[in-house]
Order: sequence, then C-alpha cells, then structure tokens
Amino acid sequence: MLSHARERRGVRRMRMAKCADIVDRLVAQGGLSQQEYIALLTDYDRSTLDYAAEKARAVREQHFGRGVYLRGLVEVSNICSCGCYYCGLRAQNSRVVRYAMTADEIVGACAQGYEAGLRTFVLQGGQVAGREEFVADVVRKIKSQMPNVAVTLSLGEQPTEVYALWRKAGADRYLLRHESANAELYRAIHPEGMSFENRHRCLAELRGLGYQIGAGFMVGVPGQTPQVLAEEMKLLEQLRPEMVGIGPFIPQSDTPMGGQQSGSVELTLLLLSMIRLVLPEALLPATTALATAGQDGTLQGILAGANVVMPNITPLCYRDKYAIYDGKKSSGSESVEGVALLQQGLETIGYEVDWSRGDHPQFAQE
Repeated sequence: MLSHARERRGVRRMRMAKCADIVDRLVAQGGLSQQEYIALLTDYDRSTLDYAAEKARAVREQHFGRGVYLRGLVEVSNICSCGCYYCGLRAQNSRVVRYAMTADEIVGACAQGYEAGLRTFVLQGGQVAGREEFVADVVRKIKSQMPNVAVTLSLGEQPTEVYALWRKAGADRYLLRHESANAELYRAIHPEGMSFENRHRCLAELRGLGYQIGAGFMVGVPGQTPQVLAEEMKLLEQLRPEMVGIGPFIPQSDTPMGGQQSGSVELTLLLLSMIRLVLPEALLPATTALATAGQDGTLQGILAGANVVMPNITPLCYRDKYAIYDGKKSSGSESVEGVALLQQGLETIGYEVDWSRGDHPQFAQE
C-alpha cells in the first residue's frame, strides 16, 4: 500500500513538473503547439493553476499595473431572432418576458454610469434586424453628451454595412464571441442557419472597419474536449483580438441544453491565465458567468490575469429579464450600485479601479 501511495505521489510530481515546464514555455514563446496545449489542459492540478496565475499576473502588471478597468453593461434588449441551443434569450423560448429599452432609457443609464465615474459602456442585446438607425442614433447621443467615453456594441452578427454605420456613428469596440474554433462543435450548439463561417467573417470585417474586436467562448460546453480547447488557443494566437471574454458554461433551464452540467470554474481560471500569456495586452474580463459560478469569481479572475470588470447598469426593472443562463448575477459587486463593494474587494487582493476608458494599448488615445 505504501509503495502504491509513493508511486502515485511520484506520478503526480512528474505531472506537476511537466505542466510547470509547459507554462514556462508559454511565457517564453507566447504560444504552444496544439499537443502542448492538450497536455496542459489534461494534466493540470491546483498547483498548475497557481503557477500559471502567478505568471499571468506578472505579465498583466507589466502592461497594465494593478488597475482594473470598468465597463458599464447595459442590456438593451432581450429580443433575439436566433435559436442558440444554450441561450435563454433564444427566439423559441416562450417563457421570456421580452423588452427593448428606449433610446432615452439607454442614454439615461449611461449618464448615470458616467456620473458614477464609468468611461466605457457596453450595449448588449439579442440579434435582431430593423434597429440599425436606432442603435446608430443612441451611439451618437452617448458620444456627444458624455466626453471621452468609449462605446462597445455586442449585438450579434450583422451585415457589413450595418457594422460600418455603427462605426461611423462612433462605436469603438465590438464583442462577438466566436463560441468555438471547432466547426463541428459550433454546429452542435447552434441551429441550422447559423454559420461558423459567417461568425468568423463578421470578426474579420469588424477588424477591417477599425473596431477593437472581442472574441471568446464558453468553457465546459458539452462536447468540448481538451483537443477543442487547444484549437481555441491556436485560434486566439492567430486572431489576436483586443478583447477575449470567456466564462464557464452555465445551463439555462428553458433551453435544449438546460439539463447539462455547468463548466469548470478551475478550468476557466487556467484558461484565463493561458490567454493572458498568449495575449499580454488583451482586455480580459472577469466575466459575470465566472462571478455567478464561482465563489469570489470576480476576484479569482483578476488573480488569474483578468483586468476588466463589467458592472451592470441596466435599469433594475429589466435586469432579471436578461436571463441568458440560470442564476445570473446582476447585483452586489456585479452592479453599478455595488462599485464601492467591488473596490473594497479589489483592495483586499492588492488591486484598484482604473477609471479611464481602458482602450487596448494599440488603440490608446494620445
């Protein structure tokens, strides 16, 4: 029995040393082979998480210091024409109480966030057609009424001319999670009519229009293997988006994937650290999904290398209606009302709020 225990400890030490070596190569090279990614994502343990996080913090502090950027999140509408199998806002979900904020409500929410010190606003909503000029007008109003702010849009796949219209109106950034670098997995979590190729076309066109682009994926979605996650890392090496949003998959009970198991918080944290080492200057949020799934998830994300938090500034009457997954946090330190609480939490781990607009360094204003 003792010999077996010693053997197991020896194997564990070998795996730990192997993973640490791979992390060191990632630090030195800014990327790995697909097989190295697979090995790290397969053999990691708690000590690997801690070691990768230590390296990731050093890199993010080299580029950003200990400041954490804030983005005011406005969930402008839960109306969506898509039928993604994992999302509570899917068009086929008849249990959703739908809403669409007015222009005055959206601008007013941003104005309140501006008074609280926020200088970046994220307008997020379902994918719909017919509101192109409405969105452009809202962007113009925000940019004209609030000096030196950045506007991020996250409104799904759109025609090139719509992205161009919104960019001309003043939008600075666009979040469009690619969801998967693996075409087979992408098709497994989206209905027929949604195209892996079109999602990637949109990201390319957004970059061509001068947006700071944001990609990302869910961690632990059913069918996602270490091999698929290695593909995600190789895609990020190639695409090099200015922003990457990842969080654990959390099922929504009124969707076809409602009965599935949630994704791993630990694996999400490891991937956050790995992405920071691949993309040292990326704007990397500790997402609401991470805060929802993990105890002190926001602070854990910052310690893993993230440098962005997105307090919710959606009017209270709408927040519980934007139920993309079960139990989504939208209060406390995840809301504009709880910014002081967030500040206190950051101080306990040696970080502080950076109240600037927080552009990617390559887009930083003079």
